[in-house]
Amino acid sequence: MMLSSILALALMPAQAVPPATAPALGTLPRQQLPERGCAAYLWTVQDQRFVAMVEPTRLRLSIDGKAIDLAATQADGGGALGLASTTRYAGGGVTATLTMTIAQRETLQDGAIVSDASLSLARAGQDEVVVPVGGLVGCAPVARP
Repeated sequence: MMLSSILALALMPAQAVPPATAPALGTLPRQQLPERGCAAYLWTVQDQRFVAMVEPTRLRLSIDGKAIDLAATQADGGGALGLASTTRYAGGGVTATLTMTIAQRETLQDGAIVSDASLSLARAGQDEVVVPVGGLVGCAPVARP
């Protein structure tokens, strides 16, 4: 009797469960350099789309076709040029974590290279997505003697 009950359960049609989807990371339009300080401009490694602009207190993204700004909630690590190596962001039901390595080079004036980075995005009830990114840091020009 027990085996027939298990078999009956196994053969029952599964209830339709909507698949969990990840936030759709879109392409940002051109962004300006900050008036003060520095910002990182990040592209996807896979298809070279411009997907994020990072300033010390916020992360700008395009999710599901809408540009949004997420506020920094926690920053860890030394980083460079006012940007932390790991920063967590939240806002509008979205959480994000950006981990990046900033490499300053003598050949770059008013900026640096983001040589290695990953951006993870999550929304309640949806899959989390981790996107490898890289890019440049641009800083507001400083008056030179």
